[in-house]
Amino acid sequence: DPTLPPSTIPDEAVTPGVWGFVAIAFVAVATVLIVVDMTRRVRRTRYRGEVRERIQAERDEATLAAAALD
Repeated sequence: DPTLPPSTIPDEAVTPGVWGFVAIAFVAVATVLIVVDMTRRVRRTRYRGEVRERIQAERDEATLAAAALD
């Protein structure tokens, strides 16, 4: 924009630099690890629920079979 005065601050003073890159890289890696762990935990919880339902269905079938024999 031609109405703005030229900047007197050097470009190196307003860039994040190496430490900024390291911090953002750390946040990105931590986020990926947290998402992978969360996905694993959700999947494990879902599988446990499915197994519980299957076991309960087998128990119900066994109870009905035992009642039919009596």
